[in-house]
Amino acid sequence: MRTVHIVVTGTVQGVGFRFTTRRQAQQLGLVGWVRNQPDGSVALCAQGSEGAVDRLITFLEAGPPGAVVTSVAIQDVTPDKALHGFEVRF
Repeated sequence: MRTVHIVVTGTVQGVGFRFTTRRQAQQLGLVGWVRNQPDGSVALCAQGSEGAVDRLITFLEAGPPGAVVTSVAIQDVTPDKALHGFEVRF
């Protein structure tokens, strides 16, 4: 089990980044959340198998069509047993 907090910067708002990330995370069997930040970045928490988290990170490095990712900052954090499903937060 791996839990990460990630901040993605670049042109990542207004391009469907949150909803595409949620779809990818759900397909990978991850739980967590994703949301836009006031500074124009996208923050997320993802939890699941190491392989699934690594595959999500690979997706985040490119992003959906229209996104221009300039950095992906990853921090491993303590697992959160309260996470269920993968949601877009507003």
